[in-house]
Amino acid sequence: MTALNPHPAKATVAPEPVPHRFSQLFGFRTRLYLTWAALFGLCVMFFMSFDLKFSIILEKLPNLVGLHLGPNGFLQGAALTLFLCFCSIWFSLLLGFVTALARLSRSAVAFGIASFYASFFRGTPLLIQILLIYLGLPQLGVVPGAISAGIIALSLNYGAYLSEIFRAGIMAVAPGQREAAMALGLRPAATFLHIVLPQAMRTIIPPTTSQFISMLKDSSLISVMGVWEVMFLAQSYGRSSYRYIEMLTTAAVIYWLLSIGLELIQNRLERHYGKGFKHQR
Repeated sequence: MTALNPHPAKATVAPEPVPHRFSQLFGFRTRLYLTWAALFGLCVMFFMSFDLKFSIILEKLPNLVGLHLGPNGFLQGAALTLFLCFCSIWFSLLLGFVTALARLSRSAVAFGIASFYASFFRGTPLLIQILLIYLGLPQLGVVPGAISAGIIALSLNYGAYLSEIFRAGIMAVAPGQREAAMALGLRPAATFLHIVLPQAMRTIIPPTTSQFISMLKDSSLISVMGVWEVMFLAQSYGRSSYRYIEMLTTAAVIYWLLSIGLELIQNRLERHYGKGFKHQR
């Protein structure tokens, strides 16, 4: 029999860590802004080392941004890039959602069509898909314009990727949520729209926005068909003025600013659909 110790040892409590003086003076948000400012300053110093000619940038910037219409009377530059992505985003969302539902269905035909579509468009390069649509459809009697072919290619390509994101988000919802909805007498359609989908959105939004940012950059591939978007103009102006670095740097900044806009939208959507998980942030 083990003897009891009449004088048990006192439990030692680890002292709380003393916060760093810098953390005491500046809050998290302030430190975040200072970090961004420091990194942004390093980027500016890096680009300034290229001996940029700002007169060329200021001269071509309105066209690159899309403040003026192109020679054909349509959008050009960043405005055209946004138009391409805006149309492609909605079509790819529809394709991705329908394909995800087909992958989750019990129909062998629907599953086969959806899986084949996702496999082909995820397994082949986007540039090849653009050229196949632009050059291949005329062989079938359909002659799409360059902008239409670009929107079709972007929608089909990113719809395949979004289908897997949607499928993963829907499957991530706990089965108990569906069982509880059935116990309350909700129909399957109402259960999916009001119970499953809102919870899945919290998982779906971050990777979906990442895909849209990739789409924004991959839209530059449409320049091979002569579409007057940002990359096409940057290459054309760089070739005519022999100042490639200035034009490519300007294009990089424009793409970055557009991506930041999508990131801000993502942040708002995450806050909206993550209201019930604030304590986990």
